[in-house]
Amino acid sequence: MRSPIKAGFVLGPPLLMFLSACDGLTSSPPEMKETSSPMVGQGTLLVRANGEERAREGLTTKDGWSLDFDHVYVSLAEINAYQIESAFDASTDAPLPDTAVAIAIPGPPVVDLAVAGKDAETILVGETPAPAGKFNALSWQMPLATEGPAQGYSILLEGIATKDGQTIPFKLGIQEELGFVCGDYVGDERKGILPPGGKADLEATFHLDHLFGEGKNPADSEINLGSFGFEPLLAFAQDGKIAVNTETLKKSLPEAEYQVFLQVLDNIGHVGEGHCRNVGLNR
Repeated sequence: MRSPIKAGFVLGPPLLMFLSACDGLTSSPPEMKETSSPMVGQGTLLVRANGEERAREGLTTKDGWSLDFDHVYVSLAEINAYQIESAFDASTDAPLPDTAVAIAIPGPPVVDLAVAGKDAETILVGETPAPAGKFNALSWQMPLATEGPAQGYSILLEGIATKDGQTIPFKLGIQEELGFVCGDYVGDERKGILPPGGKADLEATFHLDHLFGEGKNPADSEINLGSFGFEPLLAFAQDGKIAVNTETLKKSLPEAEYQVFLQVLDNIGHVGEGHCRNVGLNR
């Protein structure tokens, strides 16, 4: 698989950043007030998107296909970061508390997670002045893109699949509007701790191995038992290419197999290795 070094970019208009108070996840978007430079007791909060090395360098699926991605488009909107006194458990149905402070980054930008190189593993989605403190929860929505190459999709994957000398270009479009609520970032480095006058990062992470599995792991590993794989998409190949979306999958796949695909979408959003809850999928 090739490992290109490319410059990250965001499709869409330049972002304007705002600071607001949050009325809770299920309420209407809070009224947002424009801010300029950070004031005393504030710093700068940056939100980044990351498809990990699988989006940038490719992966081997649980069924033995080598995937090299040309594009991994994700549509992002209503990105909110929260300071919560106690740890937020995204595995429960608990809502984000009314007292949370939210940083809203309007959108929706469309980010291509495949374009970041080894020296730029994440893509900056936006930054904004924010109150100093520990940001330990993150939420975002994934509406259908309204323009550009990913128009009509919340996620669009394009690339080349190879196995045993066979090469197949593929395109997989997700037409479900997703949304994720997450707790604290889990990873080698702590994130979200914003000192006065300083900067802090938060990260929306997308795990493609939950969709395709991981060929390096045993067949009975948790990631492979719960993933969809690439082999089911071969049924949709025409003229040596695969171009399929979720509407077609829903109509054509056996119900049990399609339910596996939906469960994959539930689990594709993370904060590092921290799991999130999908609140946007309308089944």
